[in-house]
Amino acid sequence: MDEAIGVSEERKYWVPALEKADKVLAVIAQEPAKHKLIDLSKKLEINKSSMFSLLSTMESLGWVKRAAGDTYALGHTFAEFGSSYLKQYDLHQYFLDEAVSVRDRLQETIQLAKRIDDQVLYMGKVEAISPVRLQSEPGMRLPAHATALGKAMLSQLSEQERLALYPQPELPKLTPLTIDNRDELFAQLDVIRKQGYALDDQESVMGFRCVAAPIKAGTNANQAAAVSCSMLLHQWEVKSNQAIEEMTGLAQRLSLPNHNL
Repeated sequence: MDEAIGVSEERKYWVPALEKADKVLAVIAQEPAKHKLIDLSKKLEINKSSMFSLLSTMESLGWVKRAAGDTYALGHTFAEFGSSYLKQYDLHQYFLDEAVSVRDRLQETIQLAKRIDDQVLYMGKVEAISPVRLQSEPGMRLPAHATALGKAMLSQLSEQERLALYPQPELPKLTPLTIDNRDELFAQLDVIRKQGYALDDQESVMGFRCVAAPIKAGTNANQAAAVSCSMLLHQWEVKSNQAIEEMTGLAQRLSLPNHNL
């Protein structure tokens, strides 16, 4: 009963026309210059007269534009909206807003970092209550190849960019388990790029495993960041799947086509 009341209250001020417009824009954004009016009408099950009114209004507002063959694409207004949104986008604040609930679900510390050349720069941290405290504080740097955060970001680089960062085949070790050669690192980065997350098995700190996922910034891999979760080995055995799912989800929510970090 309470749930029914909640749903009813939520839709009390609902505007159906805006909901229809949102559905139309979602299709046009996903498949620009592909659908005519009649295609959109059939695909979304909106009658032709309503679809004509929607498209005509949105075209006047600059939300959509008529493309080749009377198909529709997004209009200039969305470029302006996007530019305005990116100007107010604060990655660190968005991380803090999003990471708290992830921390509470996992009961583990969540971290944000960006890459500076071959180093990881820690930018933010949402800490869980634990008798064992991670020493990676905002402002601290670690070698990128030795951390899940670093490997997540390095995986977004081209081979040429990786070679520029690592001209020598040998890599320094932080622990006995740190990857210490370039070929092994590059092979691992190719796997990480495909699977969407990186792991650190006691490579930066003994006794801890870590999972990280890249926050993508369009085509500019040099502006990318990443989020991670580290935990003691016995906790990893229990939470690894959940941690991977949470980190990839958090990174996806924080990713934007283009943003300045």
